[in-house]
Amino acid sequence: MDQHDRDILNIIQSGFPLAARPYAKVGRQVGLSEEEVIQRVRDLKDRGIIRRIGGNVWAPKVGYVSTLCGAKVPEEKLDLFAETVNSFPGVTHNYCRDNEILNVWFTLIVPSQEDLEATLTAIQEKTGILPQSFPALKTYKIKVDFEV
Repeated sequence: MDQHDRDILNIIQSGFPLAARPYAKVGRQVGLSEEEVIQRVRDLKDRGIIRRIGGNVWAPKVGYVSTLCGAKVPEEKLDLFAETVNSFPGVTHNYCRDNEILNVWFTLIVPSQEDLEATLTAIQEKTGILPQSFPALKTYKIKVDFEV
C-alpha cells in the first residue's frame, strides 16, 4: 500500500462522505481523481484489505434483533458449517476459536426473533449442528478506527 491507499482507508473507515459522489469527495481530500479512488478501493477489496463497505446500523433502533452465536463444529464439518452460516445475509462475522466447547462464533442480525430462530434451525438442518444463541444482556458501543 502506498500513502494514497492509507489516506483513503483512514477517511472511509468512519468518515465515508454522505454525498452523491463520495469517491470524488475522497479524491479531492487525497489528491486523486474519482476514478483513481474507485479503482484503488476495488484493488484494496480484491487484495482482502477491505472486507466490506457499508453502514453500521444499531439493530434495535431499526426494530431488528441481534445475537452472538456459538457452535461446536467438528473439524470435518468446518467448511460446510462456515459456508452455510455465511450464506445468510444477516451474518456479520464468522470465525473459529481455539476452544473445546464452542469453536465457531458468528453474529446474526435479523428482523425478528422468529427469523432468528428460523435461521438457526435452517443452519441445523443443513449442517446437523444447532448453534447456541447468546443475546446481549447489556450493549456497549465503542468507536474503533485503525490508523493506517
